[in-house]
Amino acid sequence: MTIRVLLADDQTLVRAAFAMLVESARDMAVVGQAGTGREAVALARSERADLVVMDLRMPDLDGIEATRLIAADEDLTGVRVLVLTTYDTDEHIVEALRAGASGFLVKDTRPAELLDAIRTVAAGEALLSPGPTGRLIERFLRSPSAPATGGPECLSGREREVLTLLARGLNNAEIAEALGLSPLTAKTHVSRIMGKLGARDRAQLVIVAYESGLVTPGTM
Repeated sequence: MTIRVLLADDQTLVRAAFAMLVESARDMAVVGQAGTGREAVALARSERADLVVMDLRMPDLDGIEATRLIAADEDLTGVRVLVLTTYDTDEHIVEALRAGASGFLVKDTRPAELLDAIRTVAAGEALLSPGPTGRLIERFLRSPSAPATGGPECLSGREREVLTLLARGLNNAEIAEALGLSPLTAKTHVSRIMGKLGARDRAQLVIVAYESGLVTPGTM
């Protein structure tokens, strides 16, 4: 199955380089390139992309708002957004996760890592590196201006354990091993947690875990 990729970045040379890389993979195809956020949203609708590689800082409509529009569009259910960030200087990554992005990567990532990230997010998983995720949330999500959300009070004790491990960056297999569960059982717990909390994907579960205080900065 070919992953249909849309590239959104205001720098033509960056888009061209990413396009060459994506096209070099046998399981991927570039279906469009956007230089603005509005173009990204329009192309996501017209080209039926599976995944959008979204730069955050673009003219016309930034990557956060473009991500929010894509995530909120019922006709685009299943379209995943992988955002780009400079990490050390970009303070909007948590907002992008709140908006519906399924993960992030830094612009200076290695080519093979970008392709792996596209495959991971397209498969429905979240791309959340434990270290960077914890530091980003510590800097921005826990700030006084961060809006509060409801906590995971509706979860069972086991589900809270699963959510805690997920928020620390563990995948299903690692969660299963840590709790003595089968991988299928761990996956089922994650699916139920998403349903109970109304989360779009694992990335939003991480946000809920931090905003509710279930996981705190410095415990990654």
